[in-house]
Amino acid sequence: MAEHSDQERTERATPKRLEEARKEGRVPRSQELTTSVVLLAAGTALLFLGGRVGQALAAAMREGLDLTRAEALDEAQLLPALSAALFHAGLACLPIFGIVVLAVLVAPLAIGGWNVSGKPLVPDFKRLDPLAGIGRMFSARGVIELAKALAKFALVALVAAWLLWRSAGELMALGGQSPEAAIAHSTRLVGTTVLALAGALLAIAAIDVPYQLWRHASELRMSREEVRQEAKESDGSPEVKGRIRQVQQALARGRMMQDVPTADVIVTNPTHFAVALRYDERRSRAPVVVAKGTDLIAARIREIGREHGVTIVEAPPLARALHRSVDIGGEIPAALYAAVAQVLTYVYQLRAARRSGAAPPPPPTVH
Repeated sequence: MAEHSDQERTERATPKRLEEARKEGRVPRSQELTTSVVLLAAGTALLFLGGRVGQALAAAMREGLDLTRAEALDEAQLLPALSAALFHAGLACLPIFGIVVLAVLVAPLAIGGWNVSGKPLVPDFKRLDPLAGIGRMFSARGVIELAKALAKFALVALVAAWLLWRSAGELMALGGQSPEAAIAHSTRLVGTTVLALAGALLAIAAIDVPYQLWRHASELRMSREEVRQEAKESDGSPEVKGRIRQVQQALARGRMMQDVPTADVIVTNPTHFAVALRYDERRSRAPVVVAKGTDLIAARIREIGREHGVTIVEAPPLARALHRSVDIGGEIPAALYAAVAQVLTYVYQLRAARRSGAAPPPPPTVH
């Protein structure tokens, strides 16, 4: 029972899962929102620019029909005239086309954003399975899409019928107007109608957008095991990370051992701890720990120190304090200045005695 519940998709999609889905072309989309935005743009453009566009089209039509019989039968003159008429008509409609294209490009930014993926273009023969297709038709998603289509049809039909009933008188009056006035009036009527239909679709989009976001998030939900497996693949398994840490520690110990011969003194416990110190007053304000370790590493530090003639001083409390409070490459804290100064004074006196052949000084008693 516990194993079954662990496989339930109860976890939100991780950023990696969302990115993979986006690469596959799986982003939330609302067709109703896109359609309503495009219709709003088209209706607004017709309402404000329709009159001028209609006048320009009327002028292009008059110019195209103002041909003599000889010009109409002459291909050398007819084709250029037709091309010019088409060019002027396209140029007149260009502002409306531009606004509609801009709306098509901007609409996806409201939900899902722009996404370019070639994965949906790859043939998927599983989608040709008739049984799977029937299953999709009678699935919960299929029922919801059917209900949405019926609601959209009913709402748009009601709005269209109301607009026709409301504008019946204006439509009948168009026949008694001059061509220029009729064109301007008709474009205004079309723009108002398109805006009303866009408003009806926006009402459906207001319900569809939250549903599409919820459905997309539900489809990408993951089980706890999938989340753990993804984290393991991203961060590496504990065994691999442990091995990496071992290698890093081995490399660090190797570099540390190379610095032991440069130390001025090795402070020991005497057997369990060893800390190698170096003091260069030109480079640092205080002595620096160049190596430290316990047990076998401490023994190796002492061994290398003896091989290179580094002075070894037994000071158990100081060795433990240095090992605990200072990292390799760090300067000793101010609290240990006095104790370390005693040790370094002994080292310098011992060196001087060896050079002069005098008796060595007694080891310091460090507390």
